[in-house]
Amino acid sequence: MKNYRLRFATSLALILLLALAACTATKPAVNPKLVVLGHAGSGFYTPISPFNFRPPSSWRGIRRALLRGADGVEVDLQLSRDSVVMLYHDQKMEDGSTGTGCISQRTAAEITQARYRGGFPYDLIQKERPITFDTLLARLNRRPSFPSIHLDLHEDDRCLPAGHQQDRTPLLVRQIARSLARYHVPPAKVLFITQEGPTIRLARAAMPGVRVGLEIASDEFAAGLQLARAEKVPTVVLDADRVTPEQSAQAHAAGFTVVVFGGRSPKDLRRVLATQPDEIEVDNVKRLLIMQGRGPK
Repeated sequence: MKNYRLRFATSLALILLLALAACTATKPAVNPKLVVLGHAGSGFYTPISPFNFRPPSSWRGIRRALLRGADGVEVDLQLSRDSVVMLYHDQKMEDGSTGTGCISQRTAAEITQARYRGGFPYDLIQKERPITFDTLLARLNRRPSFPSIHLDLHEDDRCLPAGHQQDRTPLLVRQIARSLARYHVPPAKVLFITQEGPTIRLARAAMPGVRVGLEIASDEFAAGLQLARAEKVPTVVLDADRVTPEQSAQAHAAGFTVVVFGGRSPKDLRRVLATQPDEIEVDNVKRLLIMQGRGPK
């Protein structure tokens, strides 16, 4: 009987140790310095895990991410026909709202009168309208401290002729700079994101002190990293769906801060965290904060 009990206790202890080892192996490392931002606010429409009815880059999506405990938010910026910087993800208004045409073909008044449209069941709950960049900054200024904001420029205007689709980028950059100055946004709180080398130079001239990041497509990583070195940007931005630990390690070794965007499910988030980014623009703020020990269990 004693031998049976001893073997049973030994086996049980071994099982527990193996289970603990498995949990430890799959549990992502906690990075206390990781900056967590809501991707396009609270991400994109999703039916489950979690249910998100808030449109991308909408005010309620932004507000929800900050209420969840995010350090900041990433938003998508475009220029209206009357040169007002707008928050809007899709280029064509009909792709995400009751409006029509490109953002560049509509005035700010027309854009802000449109309603976001996500289809069933999202539109049973959300009644959001697009907002201007100035509106966002005014609202964020009411907070006790200004959050981090990542500004993702949508520069390619499909409603302009081929070869001229980035003609309005210089004006977009200048308007963003004016708004940041008007609302006294701390430069250290801003990351300006572009995929274009010339835009990097425009941003530096218009916004001294604001950090500039180069978004690099995963299938063009080597060329993108070379451009980032040539332009001497401090930050590279990579897609969570395709980034690898090797790419992140190369970027870190070259002295860049690494930002990753995307990630929703626990499995995806564990994979992204394994790349050891410095900042994440995440689609599931609550889950990531829990995994980092910063949210409710």
